[in-house]
Amino acid sequence: MLSEQSVPVVRATLPVVGAAIGEITEGFYARLFEDRPELLRDLFNRGNQATGEQQKALAGSIAAFAGMLIEHPGSRPDTMLSRIAHKHASLGIASGQYKLVHQHLFAAIGDVLGDAVTPEVATAWDEVYWLMANALIALEARLYQEAGTVEGGAWRQLDIVERHEETRDAVSLLLRPTDGTPAGAFRPGQYVSVRGELPDGARQIRQYSLSGAPEDPRWRITVKRVRAGAGPEGEVSSWLHEHARPGDALGVSAPFGDLVLPDGDGPLLLASAGIGITPMLPMLHHLAATGTTRRVIVMHADRTPADHAHRDEQRRLVESLPNARLHLWYEEPGAAAPEASPGQADVSTLDLPAEATAYLCGPLPFMRAVRGDLLRRGLPAHAVHYEVFGPDLWLGGE
Repeated sequence: MLSEQSVPVVRATLPVVGAAIGEITEGFYARLFEDRPELLRDLFNRGNQATGEQQKALAGSIAAFAGMLIEHPGSRPDTMLSRIAHKHASLGIASGQYKLVHQHLFAAIGDVLGDAVTPEVATAWDEVYWLMANALIALEARLYQEAGTVEGGAWRQLDIVERHEETRDAVSLLLRPTDGTPAGAFRPGQYVSVRGELPDGARQIRQYSLSGAPEDPRWRITVKRVRAGAGPEGEVSSWLHEHARPGDALGVSAPFGDLVLPDGDGPLLLASAGIGITPMLPMLHHLAATGTTRRVIVMHADRTPADHAHRDEQRRLVESLPNARLHLWYEEPGAAAPEASPGQADVSTLDLPAEATAYLCGPLPFMRAVRGDLLRRGLPAHAVHYEVFGPDLWLGGE
């Protein structure tokens, strides 16, 4: 909770800070990378920095946290904090780095707001920052402990043992430790970070869902190549498509991520679009391996059948479950998929139990549309979970 003296100050200044938070975070990253250029080279996603998505995500999370402190004292946005903490742990963020962030963030606040940042205002917003930072530090410490790694994480080298071209733009890589031991356990839906050394010497990091069976001693990731269009070409995805071959080694983190399959026997909705299928596959593998009789509704949307990565695998898994059904939508179904519906995914066509738990993954517009439809059909918000690939621009709107 905010202290009694800080509450009215943050309440009064939140509109001003909120209106300027985008400019503040832009200035923060400029200051940070001028001071520590290695962070842009080896930690932060240069593509997201170029598009401004990382700045928007940081701004949204700070504004949402401050608003929660004012409107809902005594509570925490645990979903938001958990998602950030898992992403930080997968990157190897350490507690000491929060002091560096504080230094440059508050310098940027001073640059943007000038004389409006009185000592009283600075003290109140300093309290906001450290409430959020300390909550994340505690969550990340627990995640590192559960993963059996030191603070800041630990990278290990995994060999690529197989490579499969799933579609024109998606390739799957099977990974295992060099000594042949099992790669390790993970929860269905989790992801790992992969670090690749690019031609300019940068060691850029990206997260990829573990797309194989949790029971498999090898890990599988499926990488969609990000082609230039609305944003820049994906540096790491393009590098993996062009260079990653069996016999090569990749730096890989421990598994993290909070979009995980729950225990129980309640009905499930697994809704995906495009490469968002990847966290759903280990969920289906696990359900099949455990012989579940749960009702499982699987829906997937894609541009064409040829763009649908792991299409046959998904179908086989659904068919192996006694109470599961697969619903497909393709923008261009063609003759190859007579069972699919044309156009966009339509939740209204599903026979959806009121007590279902929903898991969503795919492009943000797809998830926004599906989540909205599910809420309108009466599913409670706490029963709808999602995973965003990249900076979570949805955090501030939860």
